Amino acid sequence: MVRILIVDDHPAVGTGTKTMLEQEPDMQVDVISDSLKAESYIMENEYDVMLLDLYMPGLNGIELSKKIKTNDPDMKVLIYTGFDINTHFNLLVESNISGFVSKTATKDQLVTAIRCALREEVVIPLHLFKQLRRAEAHASHERCQGNEEALSISLNEKEQQILNEVSKGLTNRHIAQNLHMSQRSVEYTLTGVFNKLEVRSRTEALIKAKELGLISES
Repeated sequence: MVRILIVDDHPAVGTGTKTMLEQEPDMQVDVISDSLKAESYIMENEYDVMLLDLYMPGLNGIELSKKIKTNDPDMKVLIYTGFDINTHFNLLVESNISGFVSKTATKDQLVTAIRCALREEVVIPLHLFKQLRRAEAHASHERCQGNEEALSISLNEKEQQILNEVSKGLTNRHIAQNLHMSQRSVEYTLTGVFNKLEVRSRTEALIKAKELGLISES
C-alpha cells in the first residue's frame, strides 16, 4: 500500500484529490490543512509520498519540504500547486523535492507523478523541459556520443547500490536491512531498475547490467 499525505490549506482540494487517488487500489491518502501541524503529524504516521501545496499560511510547500527532508532525506515530496510554476521552476528544481504536479492534472497524470517519484524519477511538462538551458542540453548531447545505450539506462546511486546487493544473492528484506531502507522502497526501486534495463527478473537484470558494465563480472 502506498501511503500519501496531502497538506493543503483548501480542504475541498485535499478531499477531492484524496477521493481521486483512492480510486487506485494500492493508494491510501490522509489530508491535513494546517502546514504548521504537518511535522508533528508526520512524526506520528508513516508515509511514502507527500503532496504539499506551494502557497500556504504558516509554512509554504518549499519551507515545509525542507523541514521534512531534514528529518527524513529519503521522503518523496511533490509540490502540488494551482499556480503557473514557470517563474518558480529553478527554485523548485533546486529545493531537493521529488517533483511537482499541477492541481489541474488529470487523475492519470497525478498517479503517474506519484509512481515516478517512488521510482526516483521526475515528470517534467514538455514546455518546461524545453526551457532547460541550452548549455545543459548541449552537455547532455555530448555525453550521449560515447555509449548511448548505457547512458539511456544509467542508474542512480540507490539503484546501483540495490543492484550490487542483488548480485550478492540477497533478498529484498536483507537488502533493506543492509541499506537502511524499507522493504517497500527496495521493491519500488528494483522495479525501476527492471524497467530501465527492460528485463523481467533478477537474473536477466544481472546479465544485462554486466553487459553494460553497470556491475562487475565477479
